[in-house]
Formats: sequence, structure tokens, C-alpha cells
Amino acid sequence: MKQKFAHIIIGLLWACNLAAQTTVTGTVTDGRTPLPAANVFIVGTIDGCLTDTLGRFSFMTTQTGDVTLKVTYMGYDDYTRTAPVSTLKDIDVRMQERATAISEVVVTASTYSFGKSDGFKTMDALDVVMSGNSCGDVVAALQSLPGTQKVGEDGKLYVRGGESDECQTFVNGMHVLVPYSTNTENTAVRGRFSPFLFKGINFTLGGYNGEYGQALSAVLPMETTDMATSDKLGVSASLVDWNIGGTKAFTNSALSFNATYTSMALYDRLFTQRQDFTRPYRKLSGEAQYKKEYTRGGVLKSYVGYDLTSVGLHEDDRHLSLKEHNIYANLTYKAPIARGTTLFAGIANSSVWNHIDDAVSAGDHYRNHRNEIHLKTELRKVVNDRLKVSTGIEDYLRHSTLDFMPYQYTLDYNIFGAHTDAQLRVMPKVFVNLSARAELMRTRWQLMPRATLSYIPNKQWQVSLVAGRYSQTPNDDQLAQSNNTLPQSTANHVILSMQYKGASSLLRIEPYLKRYRHLPRIPQGEWLADGYGTSRGVDVFVEDHSISPRLVTTLAYSLNDSERLYQDYTELSTPSFASRHNLRLSAKYSIGKCILGVSESYATGRHFAQGTTPHYNSVDVNLTYLLSPKVIIYTSLNNVLGRTNIHRYDANGKGIISNRDRFFYVTILVSLKNNKAYDISNF
Repeated sequence: MKQKFAHIIIGLLWACNLAAQTTVTGTVTDGRTPLPAANVFIVGTIDGCLTDTLGRFSFMTTQTGDVTLKVTYMGYDDYTRTAPVSTLKDIDVRMQERATAISEVVVTASTYSFGKSDGFKTMDALDVVMSGNSCGDVVAALQSLPGTQKVGEDGKLYVRGGESDECQTFVNGMHVLVPYSTNTENTAVRGRFSPFLFKGINFTLGGYNGEYGQALSAVLPMETTDMATSDKLGVSASLVDWNIGGTKAFTNSALSFNATYTSMALYDRLFTQRQDFTRPYRKLSGEAQYKKEYTRGGVLKSYVGYDLTSVGLHEDDRHLSLKEHNIYANLTYKAPIARGTTLFAGIANSSVWNHIDDAVSAGDHYRNHRNEIHLKTELRKVVNDRLKVSTGIEDYLRHSTLDFMPYQYTLDYNIFGAHTDAQLRVMPKVFVNLSARAELMRTRWQLMPRATLSYIPNKQWQVSLVAGRYSQTPNDDQLAQSNNTLPQSTANHVILSMQYKGASSLLRIEPYLKRYRHLPRIPQGEWLADGYGTSRGVDVFVEDHSISPRLVTTLAYSLNDSERLYQDYTELSTPSFASRHNLRLSAKYSIGKCILGVSESYATGRHFAQGTTPHYNSVDVNLTYLLSPKVIIYTSLNNVLGRTNIHRYDANGKGIISNRDRFFYVTILVSLKNNKAYDISNF
């Protein structure tokens, strides 16, 4: 009898509980399509559920009276509704897509980013070292991107129909006057900086904002690594260079050093060459950095680097002897000074001394000294989720002397610049960047408006339209010979950038147009500024990982149509450094501890008064082997097929070719501390 009574009591309690529960039902959509796996719950309780594949939800609650229903879904604003619980039946929840905060926006139009920088392509320092035929050179690695053109006789960066000095390099926001090493004529040079120095490299082929000036075609901003938290020490050795570097970490600071000795002496003895070197190419480099972090978020970075380069060459009736000293140093400080506001200040000094004996003919002497002091300060502020602004001023103080008969001069001038930038979210998926840069040289002002309109519907797609004006001062020789009267040259850029980034593929297509004005021209022995030209084309870049997780393939193609009337040109012509078609195909496959790479580089012939060169072609292979976590061996062979590429013609119609058809490179990277070899990071 007691047992039956207990069952009755339990049944009555269960019935009462059912009567006290309310079922909450509805559907979650974005107004068009259902949103599965949205989180639906009553605030302050554990009552809730996830929506099904059709966006539907249904759950029971014991709450009574007014309750707050909340719905959350990634990428959308939270939905809340306060109402009597009895009315929450068959409700229609329409979620609003969350507008991207302006601080989260990364416009990648015409920019390729490496390392930890946000952007289109990911490549760390070791990838740069082991990219195709780069042999550890940042500049050579960048030449695998579309928009760059193959100019084998000097190896510098030529971008979208522009000369090499139209691409300017910046380290931590500060200008580098001479970013390349030096060598004899018709020999490819290398970039001065080690890839291990940088956490981020942003190679912008055009359309950059107002912060950067004195660059007609492209800028290469590079950001050094953050402060190390542990000690590092590493060495590397190859047939041509030997390196040691390390870092000593302190509580809130770090001191780093790097030393490299490069010599072609051993390589020249092992492998045949075409040129008669009386003194092999040698370079001694030293670098040091000091970084300090302050308690309120300030960061101080300092860098100093020195190169001493020498080489001797017997050519015809002269014995060319070249020696160059190159010093670059900068000091920057960045710190928050108010809510959302950051101050940046920096100073940089570049000094280069060039001494060349028998430069053009036997017995002559070439002496050139160039110096630049770059001063810069900038304020950056995130106003709100819709707007961020920056404004800054800078000054380039330049000095140059030349002693090379019959030319002798001393030149001093400065270029003052000011800029303001505003990036605005005008609609949830539409962003506008407006820039204005002004530069003063002597008494002439140059105003350069720039604008970018971007449509970013999601993380996969981005479409941008870029337009702007850019300027650059003629080189020191041209300024001196014109008695410092030449104005700045200008280039107007228009770029349409279309980009798709999927889970296993990248695609970018960029048509562009550049119009040059006020280019230096010397029609009758006197420099004028009436030169002009155009450069138009399209760049295509594809990277794919879908065939196999072990295989990465890339395609970089550039079509360029350029014409100029400048320097000593007598008519509008295709400049000799520009080739119409450039193609680069590469594949990288991982097998256990090995990475095998193969690349194909092709470029159509270049036009000279003496004729058009044959097409350029080179097949390169490289192999990386992880011997242990602390030891990496890398080897590469450039131009496997041994094709003799003619880079240009001299005044007599003779084809200029490389010192060697093939180049073999092998290096070993070793960590002497507890860090791994691929974190050998000398800095």
C-alpha cells in the first residue's frame, strides 16, 4: 500500500513539473539562409540548445514570466529578446552579420606579405633562404613574384616596367639609401640584409599609402623581429660564405649580433668561369641590434650594419679594382600615448663610399660618397570601429660628392614630406582609404592624392580599386649636371586587384596602368624634365595545395607593355630592362625529412638598339634535408640545363652573358643553443 502511494506522489510531482515547463521554439536565419549550430539559450540559465541544419531550435525551460532569449553565431551580432516565456514559440530570429572592425581590415591590393605580417602570402625567413634559386637572398626570393622582371646582368628588383631605383627599401619604416651589395658590371648583386633579421616583409608593387614617398613604382617595407625571450647562437657555412650570429636576452631587452664573411676564392678555384678576376669577390659584413620594451608598451629598436666589399677584374686593357664601404643605422621608438593613439619616431643614416680604379679606362679613378639622414615622426589613431587615421612628417637630408674626370661635384639638398591617411568603413563590406602626401624640394611643392576602394565580402574574396600619384627625385648625377634644377618625376597608378583565398589555394589577378611624367631627358647635352612614358599590363599569381598536402605549386605570370621617352632616347621606345612576358613555375614536395623544389623561370627577349635578346630560360632545383632538429642542409643548382642566357648587348653588339651558366650552392645551418636550426635566427 505504501509502495502504491509513493508511485502516486512521484507521478503527481512529475505531472506538476511538466505543467511548469514551457517549450521555446523557432528558426535562426540571416534573412535568406538558415544558420546551423547557432547557440540559443535563456540568459542566466543552462536552458538552451544548438540549431539543426535547417536553423531550427526547440528546448524546454522551467522559467516563468519575462525572460531574455539570446542567440550567438560566429561572424554575426548577438541577438537578444526579452519577453514573457509563454510567447517564445515559433519565433523568427534574423541575425545581422557583424561589421568588421577597421583595425581588423587588411587590404592586400598589390601587396605580397611574408613572415608574421598580415596579408596574402605566407613565407618565413627559412622559406626565403630556401626559395628556388634565391641562395639565401631576399631580393632573389622576391623575384619569384609576379610584377618583377628578370634583369640578369644586375639582379636588382625591376617592378612593372619601372627601373630598379624606382623600388625603395624601408627597415622599420626608415629609408635605406643603398639596399644592395656591389659588384662588377654585368654581375648580379644581392640584397644587403639577412632574411633572419625580419619578422615581416611587405612587398608592395604599387598603390601604397601616403606614408611612403620617393618611390615611383614599388616599396619594400621590412619589419625586424620582436625582442627575443631566450639566448640564441647559430652558425652557417657554404662554399661562398660563413656566418655566426646570436642573441643575448635580458629581462626587458635583447642584444644581437651577426657577422658574415663572403668570398668567391674557393668557388672560383673549384668551378670554371668566363671572367678574369685579379682579386676574387669578398665581402665582410657585421650587424648589431638592441631592442628594449618598456612597461607602458613602448618599444625601442636600434640597428647598425656595415659592409666592406672588394673585387678586382682584368678586362681588355684595364685592371678594374672596386672597393665599397656601406653603413646603415636606424633608431626607432613606438609607444601608445593615449587611448587608441600610437606615436612613432625614427632616425636613420645611410653612408656609402665607392672607390673604383680603372673604372672605364686604364688609369682613371672614380670616387663617390653618398649620405642620407632620414627623420620621421608619425601619429596613428584608431578612432572607432569604423575609422583609423594617421598623420606624419619626415625629412630626407642628402649629400653627395663625385670625383671622376671630367665630372666633379658636391651636392646638398633635402626633401620635406608630410602625409595624412584615413581608412574608413563606409558599409559593412566596403572600405575606403584616402591619402594625401605633399613633398617640398627647393621651393616646389608636389601634391599626391591617393585612394583605395575595397570590397571585402568575406575572408575568401577581396576586390580593390587603387589610384594615386607618386613622385621621385632624379638621381644625384642628373641633379648635379642640371645644377639642381630638375623637378621630381611623377607616376600615376591605377590598379584593379581581384583576390581569392581558399582553404588550399590562392589566386590573384591584377591589371594595372602607370603613366610617367617629368622623366629626366638629355636630348642635346642638357638635362630636361620633359620625358614621359606608360607601363600597362596584368599580373597573375596562383598557389595551390589541393593536389597533395605534401605538394605546393605556384604560378606567377606577368604581361607588361612599356614605352618611354627619357634619358638619351630619341623616340618613344620599350626600355631595355623591360621584357613583355615573365613566367615562373615552381613545385615543392616534402618527403620525410627532405623538401625537394623545382622551378622554371622564363622571360621573353629585351629590346636594345643592337637587337632583341633571345628569351631567358632557367630550370632550377633545390633540396633541403633536416639532419636533426638543430642541423639543416640546403643545396641548390641553378640553370640545370646549362643554357647560356644573353642578358643584353653592349655598344658593339656583343652579347653580355653571366660569368657562369650554372651555379651550385650548398650550405649547412647549425644551432649551438637549445633552439632549433630553423630558429637559428641570428637575431
